[in-house]
Amino acid sequence: MIKNYDEGIVITKEVKQEIIKKNAQSDNDTGSTAIQIALLTKRIAEISEHLKKFKKDNHSRKGLLKLVSQRKRLEKYMKRQKRVVTHL
Repeated sequence: MIKNYDEGIVITKEVKQEIIKKNAQSDNDTGSTAIQIALLTKRIAEISEHLKKFKKDNHSRKGLLKLVSQRKRLEKYMKRQKRVVTHL
């Protein structure tokens, strides 16, 4: 579940923990590249849904493009490291 606060669209703590648990490579892994990509993918999906409702929200659209390019850079990094990239 994603909540819409004044500062923007954010992922709830429970959803974030679930994504981390699903993509963690070890018990203490909370920030590996795979987890970052999975979290970005979830945020991108939620912002895309938001933009379907609010077509003129150009600020969110710009943020979405920024997130997509960040995810693309992380995927490129994982490819260089010869790791498998999977989305949620």
